[in-house]
Amino acid sequence: MKVTVRDASILKCVEPQQLKNYLLSSGWHEDRPFLDNATIWLKNVPLGGEFEILLPLRQSLGDYAARISDAIKILEEVENRSQIEILSELIENVPDITISGIVTQIKTPDVDKLSGEITLQGVVFDRLRKIKTELNEHDYIWAIKAYQERLPVKITGDLIKNNNTFILKHSRNFKCCIEAE
Repeated sequence: MKVTVRDASILKCVEPQQLKNYLLSSGWHEDRPFLDNATIWLKNVPLGGEFEILLPLRQSLGDYAARISDAIKILEEVENRSQIEILSELIENVPDITISGIVTQIKTPDVDKLSGEITLQGVVFDRLRKIKTELNEHDYIWAIKAYQERLPVKITGDLIKNNNTFILKHSRNFKCCIEAE
């Protein structure tokens, strides 16, 4: 089953420079500018023909998400990979995302206040990933409880990918999902 990514808020998280770098590293070449808002990229695929991607230059364009969606569809066909796999390589930050997972590691709290870093395993772009975040006070206490009892958690924040490490900044709404008995 092929999954088509249609969420405009997710597609708008793909930065033009990130897509450009991806295309360069994947054997595409920039052919020519298209008006003042985009560039056309080409790739010849043996037995597949020539493919074209229109790379928008600014995220503020009204059709930016649609153009990124088109690019991901073409990459899916050329690379024979899912859109979600491709998207996970293109996105470096997603604001205001809620992640469900389990706490897998608790670092020793800071000496002067009740806070510290935790690591959780959560699903990001259809794959289980390690995510680090910093929690304070009651949220940190709940994280310890969730870790000890292996309880599922939910947390919201701004997800940033840095060298294949996921970090959740501005963490909020940490919830331990305790099942009703």
